Amino acid sequence: MQVWRVLVVEDDPQMREFFAASVSRCAELALAASCGTVAEATAWLDDDSNTLDVLLTDLGLPDGSGLAVIRHAKRLHPHCEPLVISMFGDEDNVLASIEAGALGYIHKDSTPEDIAQTILDMRAGASPISPMIARRVLSKYLFYKENWALAPVSTAQSAMKNKALGATEGAASRGLLSPREQDVLGLIARGFSYAEIARLQALSVHTVQTHIKNLYGKLSVHSKNEAVFEATRMGLLSSPG
Repeated sequence: MQVWRVLVVEDDPQMREFFAASVSRCAELALAASCGTVAEATAWLDDDSNTLDVLLTDLGLPDGSGLAVIRHAKRLHPHCEPLVISMFGDEDNVLASIEAGALGYIHKDSTPEDIAQTILDMRAGASPISPMIARRVLSKYLFYKENWALAPVSTAQSAMKNKALGATEGAASRGLLSPREQDVLGLIARGFSYAEIARLQALSVHTVQTHIKNLYGKLSVHSKNEAVFEATRMGLLSSPG
């Protein structure tokens, strides 16, 4: 019988133990390790003696985002399949995790049996995401396709013209946001939640929400992902990839 090795990354000790125990109770799963921080997880992943089939990680960790753990795991263990530990109403962060390489997510209020079965379903080829998240993934794909899949530039002269126009627009856009809004935007692009941004910037969550609302207004967007795309297009952020 194939047994899948699972790494659990969760900062809350009780939740970490809950997920670890749920994995250990399943005969087809084996707990490879459990960690509480990005640093602990990356150190474990860096150890060549460790093998991994499934990564189960929270996104809001004390020293950074679980997105960094997902990217690190996929780089060192390409065949590893990541799942995100999520809460209801956390769709934006779930979407960011899927873009980072996650195949789906498990809610924190899942039962132990649900957790084990979700992991086994994923290893069998399923992607455990809700219809709402699936629709948002498709919508984002179409958005990028329509806005970035442009016809190739036919001549060097056209390329230089487009570069000049982009530089002009970028220069004009750089004064659009306040320094604090620019900082918040950068953290949004890296996948941090409102609470994480508030902690990193020494602000209240309400103040962060106000900055994000102002960002949306200035960029004429309605979501974090649209904000990142539009800011990138305007030269306020580095291009993805």
